[in-house]
Amino acid sequence: MDLLPLILRIVICLVFIAVYALVAVYAERKVSAFIQNRLGPMETGPLGLFQTAADILKLLLKEGIIPKDADKILFVAAPIVIFVSVFAGLAAIPFGPDNTGALLNVGLLFIMAIVSVDVIGLLMAGWGSNNKYALLGALRSVSQILSYEIPAGITLLAAVMMYGTLNLHEISLAQGTYSPEPVLFLGIWDVTSIGGVVSWAIFRYPHLIVAYLIYFIASLAECNRAPFDIPEAESELVSGFHLEYSGFRFAIIFLAEYANMFLVGLLAALVFLGGWNTPLPNLGSFALADWTSGEPGTFAGAAWGTLWILLKAFAAVLAHMWIRWTLPRLRVDQLLKMSWKVLTPLAFLLFMISGIVKLLEVYQG
Repeated sequence: MDLLPLILRIVICLVFIAVYALVAVYAERKVSAFIQNRLGPMETGPLGLFQTAADILKLLLKEGIIPKDADKILFVAAPIVIFVSVFAGLAAIPFGPDNTGALLNVGLLFIMAIVSVDVIGLLMAGWGSNNKYALLGALRSVSQILSYEIPAGITLLAAVMMYGTLNLHEISLAQGTYSPEPVLFLGIWDVTSIGGVVSWAIFRYPHLIVAYLIYFIASLAECNRAPFDIPEAESELVSGFHLEYSGFRFAIIFLAEYANMFLVGLLAALVFLGGWNTPLPNLGSFALADWTSGEPGTFAGAAWGTLWILLKAFAAVLAHMWIRWTLPRLRVDQLLKMSWKVLTPLAFLLFMISGIVKLLEVYQG
């Protein structure tokens, strides 16, 4: 096996995530400033463009302090585990009809499993710091993430049941004009030739709109984003599991949070929002879907596919930012009640609806 192309892809992906995080931090500062009617960064570079780069440079140049009584192995390894668990999830993401990533038959299951390792990294960070406040922050984070992974996973399964596969490339392919099987709207009309939003999962099966909303809410909690950011809650607490971290190790944890936002946005786009397919439908002689898709196996197909899935993921990240600066933080009891008493029962109900709809489709077929 030639390792050079594999190493090259990993390096490109790492560089992309680093640049994306820089842009996302700057964008979040500007979004928050716009929502709060202020300017945001303005002094460092034109329109404050260099402010985030200066902050990252400061983090990289800071001394990495390890507490005297900390478990040094756990303390040093925790940021690596947190970042690698998120970064490895990108391996199974198809960015186009030809750029299929690892092309795993259980790609969705792989992502759900590998990202869950993040929880181990959080516990390592809290315990390894030998600080009771860091440990309490880690426990808050772990309880929150485990609570919200359940409704998120069930809603994904509700969508997977409709497609009969865990292969993310096949799920995405089934939501466009190049689907190998007829794309049915509401299980009745064949809209394969129309494509666009009509062939997306949330429009083919309207109950998946609610599933997508539940997944989106759960993704906010899994990424420790407001209104579910009580694990950090700097204004009320002494921060969270990363209390004792500084310098490069803190930068890695910070990078993992933004990479996780991007990953959950990609996963939502693939399962619910048409994947790498265009949102524009064919309308009579205006073949918008054909013009903005590109045939698989061509450069146009790869370029359009990458463009659409990135735009959908960036839109989800922007929504995360918007909600953070709009809604107040929940109390911990409200946070857990939302998961166990509201989202999880609704997710199970949608799972049952998916099963009934699938049985009706099989019976009609």
